[in-house]
Amino acid sequence: MDKIRFYKSIHLKIVIIYVLLILIAMQVISVYFTQQLEDYFESNFNEQLTERVELVAYNVQQEMLRDEDEEESSLNSRIDRLIREFSMDNTNVQVVDHNSVVIAANLDNAIYTGQRTTDHRVKRALVGFRAEPDVMRDSETGERMQVLALPVETEDQQILGAIYIEASMEEIYYQMQQINQILFTGTGLAMILTAALGIFLSRTITHPITDMRKQAKAMGEGVFSRKVKVYGDDEIGQLAVTFNELSGKLKMANATTEGERRKLSSVLTHMTDGVVATNKKGEIMLLNRRAEELLNKSQEDTMGSDIITILKLDHFMKLKDLYNMTDPILLDFDHQEEETIVEAHFSVIENDEGEENGLIAVLHDVTEQELIEQERKEFVANVSHELRTPLTSMKSYLEALADGAIEDPEVAPHFVQVTSTETERMIRLVNDLLQLSKMDSKDYQMNLARLNVTTFINQVIDRFDMSTKNQNIQFKRKLPDKSISVSGDRDKLTQLLDNILSNAIKYSPEGGTITCSLKPEKERVVISVKDEGVGIPKENVGHVFDRFYRVDKARSRNLGGTGLGLAIAKEIAVAHGGNIWVSSEWGKGTTFSFSLPYEEDVVNDYD
Repeated sequence: MDKIRFYKSIHLKIVIIYVLLILIAMQVISVYFTQQLEDYFESNFNEQLTERVELVAYNVQQEMLRDEDEEESSLNSRIDRLIREFSMDNTNVQVVDHNSVVIAANLDNAIYTGQRTTDHRVKRALVGFRAEPDVMRDSETGERMQVLALPVETEDQQILGAIYIEASMEEIYYQMQQINQILFTGTGLAMILTAALGIFLSRTITHPITDMRKQAKAMGEGVFSRKVKVYGDDEIGQLAVTFNELSGKLKMANATTEGERRKLSSVLTHMTDGVVATNKKGEIMLLNRRAEELLNKSQEDTMGSDIITILKLDHFMKLKDLYNMTDPILLDFDHQEEETIVEAHFSVIENDEGEENGLIAVLHDVTEQELIEQERKEFVANVSHELRTPLTSMKSYLEALADGAIEDPEVAPHFVQVTSTETERMIRLVNDLLQLSKMDSKDYQMNLARLNVTTFINQVIDRFDMSTKNQNIQFKRKLPDKSISVSGDRDKLTQLLDNILSNAIKYSPEGGTITCSLKPEKERVVISVKDEGVGIPKENVGHVFDRFYRVDKARSRNLGGTGLGLAIAKEIAVAHGGNIWVSSEWGKGTTFSFSLPYEEDVVNDYD
């Protein structure tokens, strides 16, 4: 928030408003007062002038009536002395007889004595007209003068003459000027006092507002600890109290919101499902960590991007289709030669008015489920196939025996032997399936005990060596002289090694050599079985431990294999905390190896 300049602040505005109010009030008062005062002065001046003129006219009348028989010069001197006694300052007075001749005058008008006046006001007064005073400006001095001419008449309205008077009004206007100067000075003093008072009053208003402004700025930055000082119980004080209460409530609301935001952020961050949020236009606004992993894109790279494009749906779908989507859809993503299958669920974000305001896409990785489902289908298909072959063969031979072949002493024994062989084959398959099922279950247990793995391997090899003498297969042993003790289930490890050796014997040529070796390493022992068979093609090496997988299907079935031996061997090795792997070179043979955990300092206590 920028600092408010002084000329834009409410502080200055309040002061200016106060000063303008006083100025306007003083001007209105001054205009009204001076106008009224001027009217009063003029009216009073008129009254005084009229009274003085009437008084002079009365005295002149008395002099004229009393002295009709006296000489004119004596009358003129007495009237002249009379008007000088009764005249006001800055006033010119002329007394005119009925013939319009000036018989007496004061001040500068004495030069007109004995002359005939031509003033129209005097002419009208000599005919008995009583006019109101007129205001005129002296042509020489420029002074404003009030002019009045009144007739001098007897009680029977006989005109004896007229009184003509010119009275200067400058004294009035000088007084008005002085009064205006006083008012102007008073206005100035009032404005100064008002400005000072306005500054004081504005500070009482603007200071709390400034505090609230600073607090609002701090609140905008997330600081809610500051409080606005309360200066009184007036509206500003109540506003400050309310503002402090609002600050406290905002602090609580912000803490609650922040807590909820952190919870939501934590939930979104640690969700096993990906979450993508968009605005109304389908532009991505939020992408959690799991969604970044599934889409192989960062939130920074996808912000503002179209969700249709990011999910690779732009070739066959539009945004409105997602708004109407009720069922989940499967998305296939390939990242670094690894296929990822994602199940996407879409829900619509609605505002308070129920309008569509965006989308939430929840992405669930179903790659493993899809693979398991595919393996399940393949497993069912393989089991069905493996069972159908011996069952079909048995059915054919049993039908032949039922049709009379059992009576043939040459054919019947062969048919019975084939049926028995196929039965044993099914029994082996069922037993292998049952064992795999047990190993897949969570409650699968092993009978662990300490055993000398060197002696154990020799015993298993001896057994196979006796059973393969007719095949002319040689066993070569690379075993250490010292005893090596491991923890394991003897029966399960025997089955593991049996399956590997049986597999080696099946694919070894006549006269071939099978090499068995035992190599202790830092934390494990590695047992390897190498044959001299044709080997395994490179593209098949990664599948040899899959259930029902056979490199040479025809030969495996002829040799009585179920395709589950190596899968069982892998399960046993993993259950012991070890691992199993294969290396092969086409035409040169195959080596199967498995590892078991091993600790050198364990005391030999053999089972």
